[in-house]
Amino acid sequence: MCGGCVKTKYPARGNICLENGSYLLNYLGCIECKKRDFVMIINRTSEEEDGEEIITYDHVCKTCHHVIARHEYSFSVVDDYQEYTMLCLLCGKAEDSISVLPDDPHLMTPLF
Repeated sequence: MCGGCVKTKYPARGNICLENGSYLLNYLGCIECKKRDFVMIINRTSEEEDGEEIITYDHVCKTCHHVIARHEYSFSVVDDYQEYTMLCLLCGKAEDSISVLPDDPHLMTPLF
């Protein structure tokens, strides 16, 4: 992974968790070949373990195939919530939790 190719290492992305794609606003350009071309995704793997889906892949420079960052995305269902996480030098870090119920208990306000 290369910190010289990105503006900010692991930028905070709030609840935006990407299972595919690249956060190009954070891409300065390849430090190896000095070009700012497209970022390719290679070595994509998807595995499921104990009800958790984990997707990993590498962001690489289209021109010289320099590895810019390793992307990790996970999805699981915990109790009544879908849990998402993302960790990537280029795309950032983020977490999200969404209720599978029609009314989210965390968002309901007490009457008294």
